[in-house]
Formats: sequence, C-alpha cells, structure tokens
Amino acid sequence: MLPLLSARVASKDQDPFRLLRLAAGGILLFATLVALLLWVTGVTPRAVLLLGAFWAIYGLVFGLLDGFLEPMTDLCAEILQNAGLVRYRTSYASIETLAARGLYDAAASEYLERSRRENGDAEALVRRAAILAGPLSNPGMAVLELHNYRDTRQLRPADDIKIGLALVELYDRRLADPGRAMTELRRLIDLYPTVGGARQLRRTLNQFRRDKFGAASEEDSTPP
Repeated sequence: MLPLLSARVASKDQDPFRLLRLAAGGILLFATLVALLLWVTGVTPRAVLLLGAFWAIYGLVFGLLDGFLEPMTDLCAEILQNAGLVRYRTSYASIETLAARGLYDAAASEYLERSRRENGDAEALVRRAAILAGPLSNPGMAVLELHNYRDTRQLRPADDIKIGLALVELYDRRLADPGRAMTELRRLIDLYPTVGGARQLRRTLNQFRRDKFGAASEEDSTPP
C-alpha cells in the first residue's frame, strides 16, 4: 500500500524551489500594494484590474512549480540516485546470497554488522528488519532495533525517513497497529515539511487515513 518514498527524498533539507516561491510571493505582494495604492489615490483607476492579472500569474507560477517542476525534479533525483547507488547496492550481494539460500540468521547478522560500522548504514538495518519481520518472524525485534538506531545516531534526513518508513510498514503490515504507523508518518511530515518528497508523504498519510479509518484527508499543500 505504501509507496517507496525514501528514494525520492532530496539530500538537501530544504525544498529546492523554496527561494523561488518566496521571491514570487514577495513580488506579487509588492505589486498588489502598488496597484491598490494607485487605485485608491485615483492616479490610475484601472489599476485594480491589474490585481486579477497578478493573482493569475501567481497561480500559474505556483501551479507550474507544484504540478510540473517539483515532480520532474523528484523523478530526476530518483534516476540519478538509483544510477549512483548501483555499485553501492552490489556490496550487499553476498548477504543477499545468504538470504536466497535460506540462511536468514547469517544474513541478518551480516546486515547488523554493516549497520554498526562507524558511519552507520541505515539501508543495511532496514534490510535486516525485513528479514527479522519476515522469515524470522520477529517484527518486535525489528521495531526495537530501528528505534534504537534512530535514537542513538544523528541521522541525515534521507536516512531518518528511510527508518521511519520501515517502521510504518512494520506497524501496518506486521504488527497490525495502524495508529503507530500514522504517528510515524506524521512525525516525518512534521520534522521535514520542506524536503523533497514531503508532498508525497502527506498524500501517503491521507491515503492511509482513508484506507484504515475512512477519515477525511487533510489538504495536501506545501507551504510557500
């Protein structure tokens, strides 16, 4: 049910179009005040007509950012990230071979060792969690380890979201606890409201609420 979002999270903490949004909003506000002043003072009675044009331009700019440029940026980032991670992911080949042979305990141990390295490896721990929750039938341990990893390290936003989404899936699919799953999603949205992919996180939360509780969706909006 949940889309794979972690690959769509930008490496930067801020929305790449944040400055453009702020600039467009500032210019529109200034132009609106000038048009109102000209209309009130009678210098240019038709200046008020410019307001409609200004707001139309505002809607066009933000529609272009939200509906085209931002999704395209997410797509390009995902393609580039996937291309850059091909070599990195092959480093898991030996562990994946263990899992394919049914040696789940050995594979889980190898992933744990990777995650404990000095720089950490959130992806390795997420893969270990999948084995613990699946073949080894121990989702509780997977949740505990993910929480401990997150609480004891200073994680990059992308890694924090990767861990959070793994917890969402565990709570939803393995532990039948949709309330905790929604809490994890809400946490990610509150912590990273302007990262690339935040809009998709909101949509996922809304879909989750509808599917699990039939609740009305919150408005899917990204602050300018």
